[in-house]
Amino acid sequence: MNYCGYIMSGNDAVASIIDNNIEPIIKEKMPLYLANGGSFPEWLVSRAIDRHRPNSRILKKMLRLSDTSDIYTVLYAHAATITDNYWVKSENDNLTYDEVSFKVNYFADIALIGSARSYNRELTQKELSSNTPELTSIGSYEKCWKQENGSWYMYKQGNELERFSEIFISKLTKQLGFPSAEYIPDNKYIKTKDFTEGKYNFEPMASLVGDNEDYILNYDKLLNINKVLAKQYLDILFIDTLCFNMDRHTYNYGLLRDKKTGEIISMAPNFDNNIALISRGYSDNAKNTSNLLIELLGELLKEKNISYDLPAVPQEAVIRIAEASLPDEKIDRSYVAEFVMDRYERMKQLIQSLDSRQSNDFQIKM
Repeated sequence: MNYCGYIMSGNDAVASIIDNNIEPIIKEKMPLYLANGGSFPEWLVSRAIDRHRPNSRILKKMLRLSDTSDIYTVLYAHAATITDNYWVKSENDNLTYDEVSFKVNYFADIALIGSARSYNRELTQKELSSNTPELTSIGSYEKCWKQENGSWYMYKQGNELERFSEIFISKLTKQLGFPSAEYIPDNKYIKTKDFTEGKYNFEPMASLVGDNEDYILNYDKLLNINKVLAKQYLDILFIDTLCFNMDRHTYNYGLLRDKKTGEIISMAPNFDNNIALISRGYSDNAKNTSNLLIELLGELLKEKNISYDLPAVPQEAVIRIAEASLPDEKIDRSYVAEFVMDRYERMKQLIQSLDSRQSNDFQIKM
């Protein structure tokens, strides 16, 4: 594929594309990955629906995509997504952002459920010609976007342990005063409102570090931009460590940028915690969970000589939140409370041991 056209931010052409090569026009408003010299085809692929999701294959068949490759799939949707206002316009197009941005999603149930009933229904020409956000909805779980009262909500599948973990961690994160996406139960699914709210562009951390999840590398990248970002990253790591999030990868945390100026505003709120806590079942002993994430956090704090003030995590609050999360499901809530409090005590011991050795020349305070 040799593409010629423009990278757009809303109705602004922010870069030209000449045979897949990017030439900046308004560099401060370009997607960070491309502004940092990333490949245009790879950027497109990073925005594609996961081809391994069974429902993605059903969706592509229903849309009669003649080429189901990631690049063609994304270009079919003009590379537009719900969570940012970037898109691509070919050199022969006269499209506006209003024409490619999403107004309605006729394919939500197909992407989420993929039922035979959905597969068998006849699509109208209006439906087939509409732009659906499902082709650029990344992630391995079956999910969809639905519009409710003028806002977009992401619906996601998951068993009761995965849904409980997502909801519990969201509530606990907010309880501790950290920004978090809110997850709401909806029958056998969970849903969360688009946290960009139409005002921000979400930039995954992969835009800065690729797929490298190394804590020290990520911390240094953010610190070089803004100390506040580095502190917010530490808070995300704290929650991950406390609740044993094994799946924090560089596409499920990142930055919020102002759509109009490209200015980096903050880290995105904490989201995507369905592979954490008890999502993979209960261990034999709630006080015997892996120490790996605690050790990794300790290595970061020690290497960068950071004094991190642990927030208070009251046991009664943990119990209350556990009881309020999916109250009708059979969850061992005492196990959850013991699990979280034990990890908190281990983290507290780690911080105390580090603080006793460090000079505290560089401190980041709550």
